[in-house]
Amino acid sequence: MRLPSSPRRRFSAVLAVGILILVTGTGAFAASPVSNPQLSPAAPAVANDKTGPQFYSGLSVDVRDDVSGDVYASGQRITIDGNVTGDVIAAGQTIIINGNVDGNVRIAGQDVTINGDVSRSGTIFAANVDVTDTGSFGEDLVGAAGAIDITGAVGRDVEVSVGTLTIDGPVGGNLTYTSDTEASIAQDAVSGTVERIAPQTAPEPTLGERFVAWLLGLLYSLVALSIITVLTGWLLPRLLHRVTDQLVPRPWKALLVGFVASIAVPLVLLLALITVIGAPLALAGALVWITLTLATFVFGSYYIGRLLFRGNQHPVIKALVGGLILIVALHIPWLNIVVWLAMVFLGLGAQLLAIYDRRPWRRTPMTETLPQPR
Repeated sequence: MRLPSSPRRRFSAVLAVGILILVTGTGAFAASPVSNPQLSPAAPAVANDKTGPQFYSGLSVDVRDDVSGDVYASGQRITIDGNVTGDVIAAGQTIIINGNVDGNVRIAGQDVTINGDVSRSGTIFAANVDVTDTGSFGEDLVGAAGAIDITGAVGRDVEVSVGTLTIDGPVGGNLTYTSDTEASIAQDAVSGTVERIAPQTAPEPTLGERFVAWLLGLLYSLVALSIITVLTGWLLPRLLHRVTDQLVPRPWKALLVGFVASIAVPLVLLLALITVIGAPLALAGALVWITLTLATFVFGSYYIGRLLFRGNQHPVIKALVGGLILIVALHIPWLNIVVWLAMVFLGLGAQLLAIYDRRPWRRTPMTETLPQPR
């Protein structure tokens, strides 16, 4: 059996192990006794004479007695001191096997230590694996880990995907490992062949492939964002016109307001977030600020459309044409940075100025409300 050579698959396996540990650890905490769970060993789900499959779960699992059958264990720390005639299937953060196992071991964990003799094979996925000088495998050892240290004996083959590998004990068969670095292997430790598989990196895309990817991204943006601008121009034409009115006579004022607000508002929200009282208000303010920032694309599109069409064209036409120009500009390297900053600053400034003009505490001058003399 040959392990996948891609490091991406190796890291995916380690990530899956982490998720498994998290899930099993949560379940173990829920199943553990309320009083002093760290010190209370888990017991089998059904009390019996240790014959047949045994199931253990808890924050700290300690199997001290011999088991005639398989052992299934999950927890944060799992220690198996007794001898097991069947297999050991375990998932946890720290797993230590001190007893002898007549079958196989299937383990997923963070730190795995093998101090006992495993008569058959081991399949281990972990961050660190340590097979001490008192531990051994009668047949094969396969798996993936960040670091593997083998001081004990392995009867047949070792096939692993690993970051760093150290072998000081005897390996009766072949060694095949996938790693970025050369393994540290004691002289004559491996009886068979030693093969290192270098992880294959993805080839750099060609200029044509990059252009095709850029073109596909542009086409997707044209379709998706054009739908947004068309719907906004159709449903909210007055809002688009009122906000962009702040840009037509005085764009530099809106640009300055948007620039200052882009610096000041996130700082204020961050300061409010670290306080207990202001945290809910900061979260609500962050949602509003994100919404205003996302809306800058629509207002920027309509503003460009107003600059192009001086007549009474429909708002949908203005928003659509302006949006197409803005999308293309945002996909041109280097230019897209300037366009994006201008869009955000102008859009935020125009929205804030429009909100200020519509402030509820604004009073109407008395001269407008008094009746004119005849």
